[in-house]
Amino acid sequence: MSDDVLVTRLAQRLLPDASRVVAPLFVPGHYVDDVGEGRASGVVERILALTEEQVVDAMADVSERFGCRHRDLSAAFLRHADRIANRLDSSVTLSAARRLLLGATFTHEYAVEAAALCNPSAVAHPDQSGLTTGSLRFVMSVRQIGEGHRSSVGFRTGVISAHGDVSIEDTAPFATSGVVDATRFDVDVFCGLVERYHEDTEAIRWVLDRLADDFTADELEVRLRQLEAQRDTRRNASRAARRLREQAARMYTATFDPTSQISERVLYPAIGVESNGIEDARFVRFVETDGSVLYHATYTAYDGGTIRQQLLITEDFLTFVVSPLVGAGAANKGLALFPRRVGGRFAALSRHDGSSNGIAFSDDIRQWPTVAPLECPSSAWEAIQRGNCGPPIETERGWLVLTHGVGPMRTYSIGAWLLDLQNPSRVIGRLREPLLSPAPDEQDGYVPNVLYSCGAVQHGDILMLPYGIGDSAIGFATASVSEVVGAMEPVG
Repeated sequence: MSDDVLVTRLAQRLLPDASRVVAPLFVPGHYVDDVGEGRASGVVERILALTEEQVVDAMADVSERFGCRHRDLSAAFLRHADRIANRLDSSVTLSAARRLLLGATFTHEYAVEAAALCNPSAVAHPDQSGLTTGSLRFVMSVRQIGEGHRSSVGFRTGVISAHGDVSIEDTAPFATSGVVDATRFDVDVFCGLVERYHEDTEAIRWVLDRLADDFTADELEVRLRQLEAQRDTRRNASRAARRLREQAARMYTATFDPTSQISERVLYPAIGVESNGIEDARFVRFVETDGSVLYHATYTAYDGGTIRQQLLITEDFLTFVVSPLVGAGAANKGLALFPRRVGGRFAALSRHDGSSNGIAFSDDIRQWPTVAPLECPSSAWEAIQRGNCGPPIETERGWLVLTHGVGPMRTYSIGAWLLDLQNPSRVIGRLREPLLSPAPDEQDGYVPNVLYSCGAVQHGDILMLPYGIGDSAIGFATASVSEVVGAMEPVG
């Protein structure tokens, strides 16, 4: 039984497209556990041994077969040639064609959507120009799953009309991963380590107190080497240095070509903690107290054994700054940020214990030291697990929270709660039954019996809810915000 009479399922569905490929670095023979040298040096030697005629012929073949599948494949080849150049003798000079072939040999195509497309999150687009009166353009992030169950984040764009009609714009012909660079570090990002690792506080503080408020990776490394030189007087010097390096390794910037379309941009795993996937980004259009707008997204980074929460920040969907989320509130999956400060502080929904909803507040958007449970009666359809389906939506009557519940036969359904507007730690209403449960034609998929969303967008009284179906496809539904809130039973 469900309250899905409150929603209208739309005809559109997005299906995975195996032709959408990116061109990441490929190092043959690399082991999953990073043990061993692989086969890279031998491959380099074989490329150097080719005649120039063989090189030119090989590059002509590569260009003919793959050039039309990518925006700028030569640029990727040159980046990858630079990455492998440390295996060359300093006396070796490569021709332009041989350098390209070297890069091509250490490149492969990865089909980002080969296995699945699911778990979307929608926000108002930063560009609302050129629309008919009463329409809203939106950006929708999608979780893309490819070979090895590795996830990345892609994007789509669409429009909601004044009457609630939803149109999804055609995707760009290419998929493009961003250029990843180191970012300048904010000392506040590291201060959470002081609270987490009390036994190393003094050593960590010794490093941080000697750095500026923001600093580079090279400047940090100088201080860490100075710390490690004190091993005779600080027995924990190496451990403290390792923890600071691990924190720094979770920060980077991904930048895309400004001539690219949003729908071709792919946030592909770039660092160790996300080597097996960037999962379930929850985007929110965040409005600061001065009226400025940034887009924030929390996501789960997975390295094949451990999950960690990360934060994306962008103002234009061109440049994304990535940093770690730490603290008890960010200890599990599914942190969802409120779209503004509440009582002067950042606020977030948290599935801190893995199975229930909580709420956290902080003065620093990257540190969530405490979390409190959100109390609400439970039903059978959410007996196994409860969490959120994206950031809260502000209404006149309270914060509308889309939830997910897991019940018998591991069925994932989408529900709804209402939190007090001034005190969102208090649940004041809920739908007793799910807003959406898998319909008969939504039961099959890569993971059966799962409906899941990472965020809906509001347009007037229209709630546009994109949702994953069986971890295989994306469906869309609309509802009246006032009707959903009006159908809730009081809590407390």
